[in-house]
Amino acid sequence: MTDLTFAFSPLLPWPALAAAGVIGALVLIFAAAKGQRGAALRALALALILTALADPSLVREKRDPQKTVVAVALDKSESQNFGGRTAQTEEARKALDAALAKFGDVETRVITATNDASGNDGTKLFGALSEALKDVPPERIGAAILVTDGVIHDIPAKAEALGFKAPVHALITGREGERDRRIELVEAPRFGIVGKDQTIRARVIDTGGDGARAPITVRRDGELLPTYSPVPGDIVNIPVRVAHGGSNIVELEVPAAPGEPTLVDNKAVVAIEGVRDRLKVLLVSGEPHPGERSWRNLLRADANVELVHFTILRPPEKLDITPASELSLIAFPTADLFGRKINEFDLIIFDRYSNQTLLPSIYFENIARYVEKGGAFLAAVGPDYATLRGLYYSPLENILPARPDGALFEQAFKARVSKDGEKHPVTRGLAGARSDPPAWGEWFRQVDANVLKGTSILSGARDKPLLVLSHEGKGRVALLLSDQIWLWARGYDGGGPNADLTRRLAHWLMKEPDLEEEALRASARGREVTVERQSLKDVAAPVMATAPSGAREEIAVTQSEPGLWRAHFDAKEMGLWRFESDGLTALVNVGPANPREFREVASTTEKLQPLAEATGGTVRRLSRNSDAVTMPRVVEMREANRYGGADWIGVRQTGASTLVGVEVTPLGLGLWAMLALLGVVVAAWGWEGSRPLNGRR
Repeated sequence: MTDLTFAFSPLLPWPALAAAGVIGALVLIFAAAKGQRGAALRALALALILTALADPSLVREKRDPQKTVVAVALDKSESQNFGGRTAQTEEARKALDAALAKFGDVETRVITATNDASGNDGTKLFGALSEALKDVPPERIGAAILVTDGVIHDIPAKAEALGFKAPVHALITGREGERDRRIELVEAPRFGIVGKDQTIRARVIDTGGDGARAPITVRRDGELLPTYSPVPGDIVNIPVRVAHGGSNIVELEVPAAPGEPTLVDNKAVVAIEGVRDRLKVLLVSGEPHPGERSWRNLLRADANVELVHFTILRPPEKLDITPASELSLIAFPTADLFGRKINEFDLIIFDRYSNQTLLPSIYFENIARYVEKGGAFLAAVGPDYATLRGLYYSPLENILPARPDGALFEQAFKARVSKDGEKHPVTRGLAGARSDPPAWGEWFRQVDANVLKGTSILSGARDKPLLVLSHEGKGRVALLLSDQIWLWARGYDGGGPNADLTRRLAHWLMKEPDLEEEALRASARGREVTVERQSLKDVAAPVMATAPSGAREEIAVTQSEPGLWRAHFDAKEMGLWRFESDGLTALVNVGPANPREFREVASTTEKLQPLAEATGGTVRRLSRNSDAVTMPRVVEMREANRYGGADWIGVRQTGASTLVGVEVTPLGLGLWAMLALLGVVVAAWGWEGSRPLNGRR
């Protein structure tokens, strides 16, 4: 392929040459007006001089023709897995490969666009197209053919943003008139105070529907809540109680509509992180003792704890002539604390409180009912617990997990984590527990008792139970059979994990999910899912996993620590996963709570239509009412305003080439140009010299 062109390399600047030409032309005009002979030869000589100064050249370019690049962009996002779209995409790719292979001057580039790891950016097909064509000169691009469901989230607003001037054709997968019913979250809270309601605002979108009401099923952590039935398009306010600390998974689901390509967008997930407001704790010390201040300091150190503390300075049986007004700062408001306001407390602690006549039996009965309805009670008992004056011989007998046998150990001993305690989240992994003996300070007093219910997680003197936990109705009880945990707080004999143990104990009493002794938990990081089974049993049952699509798979868990089994796997699907084992259920959302990719799944031609028309391209469906694919013909054509018809799509012939050599032949320099110029000058001189002088020869 050879191209011939003229080129100029002026010896003087163009303005100077132009000025010389103008001056010469004026002189010639003046000479012609005077009737001077040889004006034509002078004009020719001037033209030759100016041409020589412009230095014209004949340029011969040798070029190699380049193939036209046609980009075939395949949408392989998650939404393309619905119905027969994957098969349609693959069939269209094969047909395009065969059609474009027939053109010898076309290079096909197949580009695949998938979702990012999170799935929340949607389908970025044009981003993948731009990245794949960045090494191709724009003039070589003949067309871009997209095979997609039409739901693309990075469509350029103007054709100029494409970076090339070529038709964009879109071949749309799916079926015409697809119906899609989905839930759209208008407002979703991320945090909430435990025990308070949070409002989720949502609406049902029913594309292609008849406008009939659609019921919204609401679940919190798998528990069914009231159902709502709004008109599609109307916003509905859904109040949800934050039941516990940590993640509260709320599911909103609408039933499937006839002919929906997928049900993945019929469900929306909201994760509300439960945070506790200021915890209200009632601490009652039965008498002043060295450990009283330790409990008080420990609870005061937490800014989220609102502490109400009373110390009984003089029990009724104590003989003391000191007036009560000088011993009591304020009266003990028993009727308020253990009557009308008892349910306002999150935790009640009795520290060395015995069965004194200060509290009537009815208030102990109130405490027992408070626990059975969901309250938390901790008793740290002293020597009185071993006697008939102890708390066990009161209406609290029904909720206390250990019965005293009347003995009291007063000897040095070190607390140890029991066999069950090694599995329990409250005591598992306590600093210093693994050494033998434990790297903790000694205690010197313990009440001997027999465990009737619950679990002993710490043992003390003679391997007797020291700390017992039990479930009572909806509430929980902890019984510490010694009043000397304060020795750890004071650092005696090296101290011990006082703060860590009491913090875990309080959180277990408050039903924190992370400290449940029988629990199934799941967490996700990207697509990697971790399943944990916490149990006091010797063997954990397998876990059944249910994917967002409904597919079920059994997962084997492996013991990683005493009482803790784990499993790791990569989730193939984004959305809400459900795990079940031994009647326990755990939910985890893989990817963003409501991925952009799944907010709209019905295939459409409308989104790409403006861009395609602006480039002269077309948008058409691969099939109408079935999964059978009908492909348009592909033809090559020269520059045009439109590159498509009813059954064909066009590829622009670019005619692009690569320069491989240049041959330059000067026309204004050299021997022949000099001879021509001299010949004209001599002819003009001779013609002028042949004029008669004064009219005579």
